[in-house]
Amino acid sequence: MRRTKPVKLNNKENEAREMATITLYSDGASRGNPGPAAAAFIVLTEDGRIQQKHAKHLGTKTNNQAEYLALIYALESVSGLADNLVCNMDSQLVVRQLNRQYAVKDPALKALWEKVSGLAGTFREVTFIHVLRTDRHVQEVDKLANQALDKARYSVT
Repeated sequence: MRRTKPVKLNNKENEAREMATITLYSDGASRGNPGPAAAAFIVLTEDGRIQQKHAKHLGTKTNNQAEYLALIYALESVSGLADNLVCNMDSQLVVRQLNRQYAVKDPALKALWEKVSGLAGTFREVTFIHVLRTDRHVQEVDKLANQALDKARYSVT
């Protein structure tokens, strides 16, 4: 999904921001489908340094809902930090839905797809890429999501 809007170059800060690209990796996990779920993401700077990493327990969700929610939290987190984003996910289904290769038929996923589309529209360019689970950053966000699930499982409420 590529979005374009006019480039505003009225000072050096905007010039640097206009050219900046942030890379993020997000992952959702569900133990059961639906079942206890979590979302995690990592944000990398242009030179590959980790700028942010977060994980969150989601309650009971399907795996696809968790994948979308992880991306939503990541997009919200990087809002205003750069105009260009590269979003990497291991969910081929979600990436193909976001790239409009597949239709979104499930009403719950459609609402999440619309939320992602709205957030993506606030950036100049957003690219959604499917990456293999063997990618080291995908493995890291998967680990973060699973740690959030483990923590929620053992926390006392």
